[in-house]
Amino acid sequence: MKPLFVVALWLAASPVAAQETDANDAGSGKRAAGIDFFASTDADQTDVFRAGVNFDVEHQDQRNYLGLRYEKAWYRPLGQATVDKDRLFVRAADSSGPWNWSAQVGTDGDTVIGAATIHDDARFRKEFFIERDIVETPRGVSDGIYYTFVGGAIDLPADDRNNFTLVAGAQEFTGKNVRLHARANYVHVVKPELGLSAQLRARYFHSTRPREFDYYSPRWYVQILPVAQMRRYSGGWRYMIAGGVGAQRDAVSDWRASYYAGAEVTSPEVGRDWYLKASALYNNIPQNSGAYDYGQFSIALTRAF
Repeated sequence: MKPLFVVALWLAASPVAAQETDANDAGSGKRAAGIDFFASTDADQTDVFRAGVNFDVEHQDQRNYLGLRYEKAWYRPLGQATVDKDRLFVRAADSSGPWNWSAQVGTDGDTVIGAATIHDDARFRKEFFIERDIVETPRGVSDGIYYTFVGGAIDLPADDRNNFTLVAGAQEFTGKNVRLHARANYVHVVKPELGLSAQLRARYFHSTRPREFDYYSPRWYVQILPVAQMRRYSGGWRYMIAGGVGAQRDAVSDWRASYYAGAEVTSPEVGRDWYLKASALYNNIPQNSGAYDYGQFSIALTRAF
């Protein structure tokens, strides 16, 4: 809870600086409203739906705003009865020197939840993040089991076509389990003119108290996933499609296939009063309940005025 308290204080102080920074900005007088929807399902018939409404009292673009968010969430773990929650957040994003940050901090009526991230744009790009939310299992929803995930990442570019990214984090759950995460990505740009890259993604986690509650939590888990990705631009719109086949295993199972597919479309961010982003994802990485075959879809629309 202490890290989120720090983020909350940070948010409380930031609007003053943001107002001073934006005072000379042509777009500083704008406001914005937005709606979004998220849906996910898995092989264990766990369904999650979230519908949100955002209102920004200050909005310059997707990297500079200050406002409120109301979200309605519906959880149906393992095909059981649906539980709904009302979630309210303060949301903000801005920059300070070489650093860019965004945060969304609020409550679901039971505890503090939200997320925050800060990064620079240096050649060796650094990012730090924190996230707190509910565990979407039967006991997680009914008994109030939450996680807090804190970590950081750094880009290590070798040259214009090769880049390594290292990620490390710690995820503390309600109870006594702490999950330690390590990830490494290697990206090789195959055809810059096509936006085509070949990637190798590796991830590992270790749980200090495996199988404490009903979420997926073996002693350890490892995945190795080669991915091909294409990112294209047209008229300011950005399109991305990616897919890969690899292998995964954990402390209680042998190696098995791992699949991934994703797609995303994003509207232009500059010179427009509206912004659209939609994405879809499929993978068979074990989820909270240990289920395979997981899919999600999200769409968001923002209109500045």
